[in-house]
Amino acid sequence: MAGADRRYRLLALDLDGTIVGLDLSVDPRDEAALAAARGRGLKVAACTGRPYSGAVHWVERFQLTEPVICYQGAQVRAADGSLLLDHGIPHELAMEVIGFARDRHLHVNAYRDDRLLVEHDTEEGREYAHHSGLAPEIVPDLDQAMGPTTPKLVIVAPIAVIDELLPVVRERWRGRLFVATSLPTYLEMTVPEADKGTALEFLAGRLGVPQAETVAVGDGRNDRPMLAWAGLAVAVAGAPPEVLEVADRIIGPPGTGDLAMLLNEL
Repeated sequence: MAGADRRYRLLALDLDGTIVGLDLSVDPRDEAALAAARGRGLKVAACTGRPYSGAVHWVERFQLTEPVICYQGAQVRAADGSLLLDHGIPHELAMEVIGFARDRHLHVNAYRDDRLLVEHDTEEGREYAHHSGLAPEIVPDLDQAMGPTTPKLVIVAPIAVIDELLPVVRERWRGRLFVATSLPTYLEMTVPEADKGTALEFLAGRLGVPQAETVAVGDGRNDRPMLAWAGLAVAVAGAPPEVLEVADRIIGPPGTGDLAMLLNEL
């Protein structure tokens, strides 16, 4: 907490739905409180499902200097973009998921060298591109374009479709993929050892910060592992029940000023 009682040294901060609104707005109160917390010595690491290339704008805006946890924890990148941790989905396994999506006429994203790869120009793909700030690269065949691994795969579909797919995909690739949502319309997959929790553990160890002195704040199913690991787990109101159940504290969504209040206490 603030002053002499302060004990938290590292904050893992989700971006979308936590400090960045769904309309890509940022509450000035949150931004000012984040800067003040950093000025007091709090280490702040962006911890996002975004590719590094889609996160760097926010990292620079918030003047964050710690390594970036991106691709749901599949990668940890230094401030200069160099790789510190990298867990990719093997090509053959990725193609199983891509085939599943193709058979159901679902939009699916893959990634290579921070490029967003898609096979078709779709409304879902355009929405994702707008939100992520990445221009999609339309390729004839992901099988040929993807490379030996991809950090993650994302199926983009309406909320009702994602809600139906989530248990199906989790069961089908149980033990082979970590499956979660970031935003309600994004179903995201990484290898089991790649999630925000394992990435936060890696980063805390690298920075010499004990688990008890870490804070994690997030709103999506993909945030659950880091909330479960952190010394203080803070979920955003409206998060799925599986996220709320591991939270020590719940704050309001972007625009309410609750994140600023939390930051002022750290």
